[in-house]
Amino acid sequence: MELFEYKAHELKGMLGKGEVSAKDVAESFLGRIGAVDESVGAFLAVDRESALAGAKRYDDGEKDGLLAGIPVGIKDNISVKGMQNTCASKILEGYIAPYDATVTEKIKRQGGVIVGKLNMDEFAMGSSTEHSAYKLTRNPFGLDRVPGGSSGGSAASVAAMEVPVSLGTDTGGSVRQPAAYCGIAGLKPTYGSISRYGVTAFGSTLDQVGTLGRDVKDLALITSAITGKDDRDFTTHSRDLGDLYANLSKDIRGKRIALPDEFLGEGLNEDARKSIEESVKVFEALGAKVERVSLKMADFSLAAYYIISSAEASSNLARFDGIRYGFRAKEALDLIDLYKESRSQGFGPEVKRRIMLGTYVLSAGYYDAYYKKALKVRKLIQDEYNSIFSNFDAMISPTTPTPAFRLGDKTEDVMAMYLNDIYTVPVNIAGIPAVSIPCGLSEGMPLGLQIMGAHFSEQTILDIAYAYESERGLDLRPSL
Repeated sequence: MELFEYKAHELKGMLGKGEVSAKDVAESFLGRIGAVDESVGAFLAVDRESALAGAKRYDDGEKDGLLAGIPVGIKDNISVKGMQNTCASKILEGYIAPYDATVTEKIKRQGGVIVGKLNMDEFAMGSSTEHSAYKLTRNPFGLDRVPGGSSGGSAASVAAMEVPVSLGTDTGGSVRQPAAYCGIAGLKPTYGSISRYGVTAFGSTLDQVGTLGRDVKDLALITSAITGKDDRDFTTHSRDLGDLYANLSKDIRGKRIALPDEFLGEGLNEDARKSIEESVKVFEALGAKVERVSLKMADFSLAAYYIISSAEASSNLARFDGIRYGFRAKEALDLIDLYKESRSQGFGPEVKRRIMLGTYVLSAGYYDAYYKKALKVRKLIQDEYNSIFSNFDAMISPTTPTPAFRLGDKTEDVMAMYLNDIYTVPVNIAGIPAVSIPCGLSEGMPLGLQIMGAHFSEQTILDIAYAYESERGLDLRPSL
């Protein structure tokens, strides 16, 4: 096998035994990027020199760290000092990050080798990565299909074996949905378990850095490297998740798992339904007990999400005004015209749609009717999840209602695009952790199983995912 075909934890073992050099590993993945990324389009920027320099540090003796010598890809809304941070938007074209995000610092401290920046939906607003201002990313399992979004580049790069692991962000499913579409594993941790310092904000009470890898062990490895409290992000929690990688266990005997009726209703692809039913049998064979439950507030999650996230986006994106950095419109008549033209020309249609929606729901006369009401609904959703997790160790559902759709199929139908997130959005509303792992195929495209847990139960849901993955033995690989 080529080195790029190995998973991160396998490479970690080989590097630790001295069987390969970090330079050989880095060059193998850089070669893979050169061979396939013209077709896949996962990367917006590749920093070959930086990657080889990081590998050289390992080979020269800096061998400590969970990710020592392992290549990592970073979504292009997470700051890496000296690399671009465009958020896939024209309004930030040419912007170079002057500092590292906390997660970037931690990856470097743990010996990770950062390869480059990955494509995404502009400002993380989208579910297909078709809203990038720069390029189209394709699903490695079907180049006529979307990779999901907004972390489409992060998922596609791992599925195409261009990097073994990557970072994305998840505001309403933007790690789990593309992980499901691309046949890999993706984790959205508990809100507050990973610092967002240096991550461009979309919806501040929903955003969370997430991790992607080809299997659960890789997720546990990279997640353990970046979690923890950060004084620069007051939303981070002091609770320690522990070493998720070292503590992984396949023993889930006696675990109680909930399956919501509402997540198996109308709109669910028949193959996805069968995959969930088969997954229930796998869990029961492993000694877990699966019971049906009702999530009465589930139908309100999507509406609450788009009101809250758009309101927060309209506030967060006000800083992009054409004055301090990024794109500036030419020949503006005055300051107000400069603001208007810079934002009109610099932002794409989906970003402008959400800014306008957010501004509307925050405006006088509508704040109480929409935004305030959405916050109340959010509390009810959180209470319902907390109630279920007082009796169950985890909850399962499909990650998405269907496999990846074809490029261009939903670009004109906004509501159809938004409905792709119907099973993932409630997790962000509740602030709980969730992981997506492959569970089958439909039309030759991967399907995902979502496993959710109570706040800070990452070890539990990863153990359940690890047990399932070990039993099923799914290791999906695209034929690029």
